[in-house]
Amino acid sequence: MSGAAKALSPQLVRLDREPYYHSVGDELDVFAAAAKAKLPVMLKGPTGCGKTRFVEHMAWQLGRPLITVACHDDLTSADLVGRYLIVGDDTVWMDGPLTAAVRAGAICYLDEVVEARKDTTVVIHPLTDARRALPVEKRGEYIEAPDDFMLVVSWNPGYQSVLKDMKPSTRQRFVALDFDYPAAEIEARIVAHEGGVDDATANKLVKLGHMTRSLRGAGLDEGAGTRLLVHAAQLIAAGMAPATACTAAVARPLADEADTRAALDDLIRAVF
Repeated sequence: MSGAAKALSPQLVRLDREPYYHSVGDELDVFAAAAKAKLPVMLKGPTGCGKTRFVEHMAWQLGRPLITVACHDDLTSADLVGRYLIVGDDTVWMDGPLTAAVRAGAICYLDEVVEARKDTTVVIHPLTDARRALPVEKRGEYIEAPDDFMLVVSWNPGYQSVLKDMKPSTRQRFVALDFDYPAAEIEARIVAHEGGVDDATANKLVKLGHMTRSLRGAGLDEGAGTRLLVHAAQLIAAGMAPATACTAAVARPLADEADTRAALDDLIRAVF
């Protein structure tokens, strides 16, 4: 979790310092309006373009605790809602992150929600319509969400296969915000601020990022996101040579195939 955070429970945190985020449109206003109207929000965009940082920033701005769930193939409904556990001689109930967020009036952020199993994502439906409630069947409990609870999900439509697309019946429950990599000037400011490098180095890193993105579909599923460029900047700020930093933080995470790795190495040499 970026920014200073104070633990409220094993799952909930409250940010006590503003996470750096550079607005590129009306996303701050749309999110705030959705929060006021108690509507769920869906963030769509490529990997590393700032979706998670945006949610952190909005949680700080709204003064609400945040819980983030990284969704994956093995995520079950019990992982989200909760389960009974044996503790010593007792059987105790432990809330899952979704239930904990509902009870606390927090923002629950399901990152890459389409990675979760289809039968798992169904549990969010009652929270995304007029009911705004979470049935906890194992406890015979029906939890009505307080006004401050907000459900936010993210996914990457350009990367997911048809088998992991989001159903229209789910998509149409959300207010949607499109995210993309920011314009070069803004992205350079972000890289300089977050990576701790000078403007000239940040501009070169952004140039490299744009060059890798041009290889999408020609050896790469996706080019370097802003996050990878920040990682490279941080390595440079720590004293590493720029080309070596970019190889470690950009080229190697993007590709394993020899020809693609060689192409990325050529781009790095061209820029640095």
